[in-house]
Amino acid sequence: MSNVKVAVIYYSSTGTNYQMARWAEEALKEAGHEVKVARAQELAPAEAIAQNPAWEQHLEETKDVPVASPDDLDWADAFIFSTPTRFGNVPGQVKQLLDQGGGLWAQGKLVNKVVSSMSSAQNPHGGQEETIHALYTTMMHWGAIIVPPGYSNEVIFSSGGNPYGTSTTVDGEGNMQEDIEEAVKHQARRTAEVATWVKNGQQ
Repeated sequence: MSNVKVAVIYYSSTGTNYQMARWAEEALKEAGHEVKVARAQELAPAEAIAQNPAWEQHLEETKDVPVASPDDLDWADAFIFSTPTRFGNVPGQVKQLLDQGGGLWAQGKLVNKVVSSMSSAQNPHGGQEETIHALYTTMMHWGAIIVPPGYSNEVIFSSGGNPYGTSTTVDGEGNMQEDIEEAVKHQARRTAEVATWVKNGQQ
């Protein structure tokens, strides 16, 4: 069975979703898949970023990570998104990338792409699940195949029990409050497994 191409696309202001993306990348590469990690382009003004030293530092540390583009959406068999919540929705940085997919959508090139999503917030009920749902709504319009982790592995329970996508709560110091590494890796492997079924079924 052939391996698949997976775009792991994230937005992260201080590093949480960047780390989640890297865990996903690690699991996918270990499974032999071709992976691209790309970040949603930063849209916040420099003066806003400068007010948060952790944000400014993370942006500098990840400046060499490629910026995600519609070409990545076209290239990939599957997407894994990792995004913080903004008022129960995806950040503007992620929304801009999704909107840029309009041309591919119009050509039918996003149909049957396989997708899964992860999220974070500063408190357990800060919109993590709603953010994942919001991204999945766009995926439905694309005709993509959504692959949630569900309760497909016991690590889902030990990482907080979110069946829609791995999520984490981050304290004021930037520390994740749940142990989610294995849940992220399981979700990544599961997404690639389904994408492999879809890809082989089309051949």
